[in-house]
Amino acid sequence: MTSPPLTTTLWRPTGPEELELVRELDWRSWPPRLPEQPVFYPVLNKDHAIRIARDWNVQHDGAGFVTRFEVDTEFLSRYPVRQAGGETMLELRVPAEELDEFNAHVVGRIEVVGEFR
Repeated sequence: MTSPPLTTTLWRPTGPEELELVRELDWRSWPPRLPEQPVFYPVLNKDHAIRIARDWNVQHDGAGFVTRFEVDTEFLSRYPVRQAGGETMLELRVPAEELDEFNAHVVGRIEVVGEFR
């Protein structure tokens, strides 16, 4: 019997349109990127996701949501952690063409854990 993979918790600030697409995908994967979105950016801590959802998504989309999800840790090792500003503003950069493979390594469901309007 094999044990489940070790997972890493990731966070993603989203607007209402992306969240609706996640809902349509049964909360199990992220929708394909738009042509002007060559990279998918999950973040490594909740506070960073909250800041983006509250300060950026609300201003641009009228609402911002913080999501939490688990991804196979071994798979994630291919993406170096990047600092996107302050010390705790850490993210991964997943090229759009790798998003299907990334989604295949999401473990469980994507959950909404915060909402701002």
